[in-house]
Amino acid sequence: MDPVESDWYGPDMATFGDRLAAAREHAAMSQSDMAKRLGVKVSTLRKWEQDLSEPRANRLSMMAGLLNVSIMWLLNAEGEGISGPDDGSYIAPDIQETLNEIRDMKTVMKTSSERLARLEKKLRLILQAANHG
Repeated sequence: MDPVESDWYGPDMATFGDRLAAAREHAAMSQSDMAKRLGVKVSTLRKWEQDLSEPRANRLSMMAGLLNVSIMWLLNAEGEGISGPDDGSYIAPDIQETLNEIRDMKTVMKTSSERLARLEKKLRLILQAANHG
């Protein structure tokens, strides 16, 4: 395999924004769909894809989960990501839609789990204060 072809999204060939846009397209998501799933404006997502700004860590984590790539791949092309545009893989739209729905559910579950942990910590602090007050 040609080195350029095998490193299509490598740090010397692509930026964070390039990898983000490619992974989003590979996941068959529009900018509007992805922005909605991340809870950001489409203009914010566009800025990330154009390398005009960068997401915070929590959004980066959500993005990686939605796109089924590693955070490190998005940042510097290391780790699990997507291959070049002509890799010959094809996923039927109905299957891709189901995969997207599963990713959405995983993201919601992770967010809910983090929220539950914060609430539990808050409750413990309230109970601790009540027992010592």
